[in-house]
Amino acid sequence: MTAILKVDTIQDTSGNNIINESSDTITIGASGDTINIPSGATITNSGTATGFGGGKINQVLQTDATYDSTSSSDVELFSLAITPSASNSKILAIYSASAQLQNNEYCSFDLYRGSLSSGTKIQDGGSALFVAGSSANIRMYYSSSDLDSPNTTSAVTYTVVGSPTNSSTVQFGAGGRGSITLMEVLA
Repeated sequence: MTAILKVDTIQDTSGNNIINESSDTITIGASGDTINIPSGATITNSGTATGFGGGKINQVLQTDATYDSTSSSDVELFSLAITPSASNSKILAIYSASAQLQNNEYCSFDLYRGSLSSGTKIQDGGSALFVAGSSANIRMYYSSSDLDSPNTTSAVTYTVVGSPTNSSTVQFGAGGRGSITLMEVLA
């Protein structure tokens, strides 16, 4: 035997609406109510979930890198790829890198979406590092972050690039470590 109960509204004993249906929209509870899902229960969404607010961290990827490259031109130091779950997600990239500088050498660290040869520079570190006078073998560290909007659900690679400036030949890394952390921030 099958029974069907047809109602538009279910109320508690005080007359407050618990469940209400109107124009194909089901409202559970009222403003200020707490909806409790018991431990062990599962909510499955096979449609579109909206109205939950943005800014949630969906995934976090991180890598440490040891690199050693002496160069007088821009050079890729290390990279990490992430695949956003939604095209309107933002990617927060936090990175650090180091270089060993001699007297009067300049360098910066830039962040690219993609590779140095075919990507887009999304953050220019400028002339962030400089050693003046007769100082030599000075290890300098740099860290920064950038909030990027790649607008894709395909894998996106973020690359840290060392950029010598002022005709310098810079030793990037020199046994030092770098790191990059990528966080997907949901819209």
